[in-house]
Amino acid sequence: MAPNSTKKRLVTSFNNLPLELQQEVKALYPKGFSEVMQRIDKPNGDFFYVVPFETEEISYLVKIDVKIDDSADDALEDDFYGEDELKGADEIPADEEMGEDDM
Repeated sequence: MAPNSTKKRLVTSFNNLPLELQQEVKALYPKGFSEVMQRIDKPNGDFFYVVPFETEEISYLVKIDVKIDDSADDALEDDFYGEDELKGADEIPADEEMGEDDM
């Protein structure tokens, strides 16, 4: 579809779209949004994710709720970085123990 400069442009939440447009968005992306999702950064440092969607009259950027699970990262850090000692550090050979083949 060729871009039309007279089209109205809107950013809206998926949940705010009428039900029939929600169904059209789902039909357009039957395998999900991950391949077309774009991150939009706001000036205050916040961000949100959108997918493009067009009708004859309007070009939408549809906000998609994305849940980011960062609790797993915290658990990994707790396992490796505790009490001033790195786990597994004793397994790293000192420089004098490494041969030319190891570098």
